[in-house]
This record gives sequence, structure tokens and C-alpha cells, in this order.
Amino acid sequence: MGRFGFSYVGAAFLLCLFIPNILWARRMPQGYTAAGESKVLLLLERAGEALTTACALVFPDFNLRPWSAWSWWLVAACACMAVYELWWARYFRGPRTLADFYSSMWGVPLAGATLPVAAFLLLSVYGRVAWLFLSAAILGVGHIGIHWQHYKEIR
Repeated sequence: MGRFGFSYVGAAFLLCLFIPNILWARRMPQGYTAAGESKVLLLLERAGEALTTACALVFPDFNLRPWSAWSWWLVAACACMAVYELWWARYFRGPRTLADFYSSMWGVPLAGATLPVAAFLLLSVYGRVAWLFLSAAILGVGHIGIHWQHYKEIR
């Protein structure tokens, strides 16, 4: 269930997650506020962020290994992360409204929240590390829940 070390694949996934979010902090959509967010969802999101970050980095089980049927899980995880990056590119090229921020992409609702969570869930299956699956699930409940809350407010 995972040995300790360093995962360069996990680090790459985290960079794909963190870089656009750092850029977003400087280009938030007009009218965005975190006021009124559920404290429970925020707690789950923060705990999930910390746990997912730690798990992605400390389990080398996510690193590349010879091709097998399990490799398709990594392909799927990378595909989710690639679509997430495309979603960010669309956001940054557009008018950056709240509607853009809570938009779907290719049928994936709330793509900015859903795709990275899906990527880490799939990565956990590839690495066979239940700790990352649990961490990403906690992150998903909090992060997607908060995005859903905001989405309902702007509808």
C-alpha cells in the first residue's frame, strides 16, 4: 500500500495544479468572494489539499514503471490533468467572469474543481495507494462542494 520516497509524477501533477491557481490569485473573477462558504466544506477542502499534496509527493508508487494494464490509469489521470490545463487556458483567455470560473468543459461540470480531483483519484488507482484516494476524496467533497455552492449562488 505504498512505500515512502519521492514521486516526480506526483510533483508534476501538483505543479499542474498549483501554477494556474497562483496565476488565478492575481486574476480572480470580478465579484468573487469567499464569504459565506460552508465552514465544514472549507475544512474538508483544506485537509484534502494538505493530505493530497503530502501523499502525491511521498509515495514513489506513482512514478513511471514498465507498461502494463495499470498504465491506463496513469493515462486517464494525465488526460484529466491535461483537460484541466485546457480549462484554465480558456478561463485566462476569456473575460474571467464568475460564470467562466464555474463553467463546465467537454461535459464535465464544474471542471475547475472536478478535473483535478478526478486526476488524483485516478493517479491513486495507478499507484495503488489508498491514502491518496482517501485524501483526494476528502478534497473532492470540500472543493467541489464549495464550487457547487458558488455555482448555485450565481445561477
